[in-house]
Amino acid sequence: QVQLVESGGGLVQAGGSLRLSCAASGRTVSNSVRAWFRQTPGKEREFVAAINGNPGYTTYAESVRGRFTISRDNAKNTVYLQMNSLKPGDTAVYYCAAGNVGLRAAQSYNYWGQGTQVTVSS
Repeated sequence: QVQLVESGGGLVQAGGSLRLSCAASGRTVSNSVRAWFRQTPGKEREFVAAINGNPGYTTYAESVRGRFTISRDNAKNTVYLQMNSLKPGDTAVYYCAAGNVGLRAAQSYNYWGQGTQVTVSS
């Protein structure tokens, strides 16, 4: 089975930075759409950022644009999310996703990681 495993979450003060990574179990997902979502209790899973393999188009939620950067290393089957200027509102469980179509809709993604907690203190 295809598996996505996130890492890099943790506790950081407001204004700080974290880099999340998501490693995939197989090469099949290397050229797929890769995305990050986040979720807090009582809210729908929220789109954060996505990247295509070819030509590498990226898109971001307005709430993170200019602060977060998504990138990928296909040779390592890994996608990254560099998060700068973190705010308390960024606190959430962050999920890595992979799919064949779609960029912002959670239901368009076929594979999901287990999530990694990001907590931003004030």
